[in-house]
Amino acid sequence: VDSSDQAFRTAGRIGVVEALPQCNPVLLEPIHTVEIVCPTDATAKINAIMSGRRGQILGFDTREGWPGWDSVRALMPESEIGDLIIEVRSATAGVGTFTAKFDHMAELTGKPAEQIVAARKAAAAAA
Repeated sequence: VDSSDQAFRTAGRIGVVEALPQCNPVLLEPIHTVEIVCPTDATAKINAIMSGRRGQILGFDTREGWPGWDSVRALMPESEIGDLIIEVRSATAGVGTFTAKFDHMAELTGKPAEQIVAARKAAAAAA
């Protein structure tokens, strides 16, 4: 019996490669709770931006103590947050802001999942 470190690593890799397809694996993506603060006249634009970025709008209220301002809350995938501030500022004449906080992990399905799987297969084939 070979008990070297390399032998255990190789055996572990082979075991995972053989077992993983039988487990019905899924891709998970981080989902954040996002709150966007914007002028009331920009709320419709912000809702459209959130929907266009796979966001799930949870609701919106007037911003307490800020007349003429709304607070929009949504769940949004982390991959869609990267340049969100650019669209928010554009839709609000530069005055809108947002905060994001991790909420949970969710299964990634559809075209985004297919693209990631295809990219990983291509990278594995090239290696």
